[in-house]
Amino acid sequence: MKMKKITVRDITLIGMMVAVIEVCKAALSFLPNIELTTFWLILFTLYFGRKILLVIPVFILIEGCIYGFGLWWVMYLYMWPLLVLLVWILKKHGSVWFFSTLSGLFGLFFGFFCAIPYVVIGAWDGGIQNGLYAGFTWWVAGIPWDIVHGVGNFVLMLVLYHPVRRVMESMKSRWT
Repeated sequence: MKMKKITVRDITLIGMMVAVIEVCKAALSFLPNIELTTFWLILFTLYFGRKILLVIPVFILIEGCIYGFGLWWVMYLYMWPLLVLLVWILKKHGSVWFFSTLSGLFGLFFGFFCAIPYVVIGAWDGGIQNGLYAGFTWWVAGIPWDIVHGVGNFVLMLVLYHPVRRVMESMKSRWT
């Protein structure tokens, strides 16, 4: 399969998608674990297809430049691509309820999957048992915030999906 050339229009669209994610992230930063990143990545995957594959690394790199390249950043390297992959695979099942549920479950299990580096670091330092203990402890400590994250994602997708989808439909015809 031959790759299409990236056009100035593509670069502009990718920049706009990253900017929308970053602005929304900053605007909601005063609310713990309430974010629109999941919402936007799902919609951008649905409406702009493969272009999302360039949005993800740019978004992750900008996040690292703004907030520092800590252990949380390593988690972003696999969490956001995982979300895009899930949406890509399951996009045919697309309804507001389906994507609200997916978004909510992603938020609910975000902490579980983000515990993986703690398992690796703990295992490296003291064996697999210590690794599992470190990861489990980190995950359990964050469960209340994972619940907030999951509920927030579900509600935001449920409320915003249809109005934003209409705008995305009109944009898609002009930008793709």
